[in-house]
Amino acid sequence: MSLSHIIATAGLVGHLRPAPGTWGSLAALPAGWLLHVVGGPVLLGLAVLMAFALGWWATAQETKGKSDHDPSEIVIDEVVGQWIAILPLSIGATHAGVSITALWPGWVAAFLLFRLFDITKIGPIGWADRRADALGVMLDDVIAGVFAAIGVLALAWVAHGGPGG
Repeated sequence: MSLSHIIATAGLVGHLRPAPGTWGSLAALPAGWLLHVVGGPVLLGLAVLMAFALGWWATAQETKGKSDHDPSEIVIDEVVGQWIAILPLSIGATHAGVSITALWPGWVAAFLLFRLFDITKIGPIGWADRRADALGVMLDDVIAGVFAAIGVLALAWVAHGGPGG
């Protein structure tokens, strides 16, 4: 088994069935929590950048010469996107001086919104997916993660009373 396969499948999580993308997103949550606990939003942000770069490389290796540019077992893209979706929680917890687990409704929202955007592939998410290359595999989930992060921020704003809260 190659290093690129282990990276692309997020430590073989991508081989879980059914719905390997959902399993990849779920596996990203405890890893994201650990990254936050160890190094806060800075470490989580650096992990996003590193996982993106390694994921792009690993995806290119795993799909080289194959007709399927985005096989279902490749889930490192879901890990990256899910970490982007929880980044506002890491920043918020650090700013408020509370445990990131205290923001549990945000975790639920980040997971559900990310999966929604990743599955529906609206707008620029679909554009990235249609690239049909390793960068597109990674980018569609990055964009879905950004959309989910914006959704998390919007829901937090509403939950905390909007402009007067």
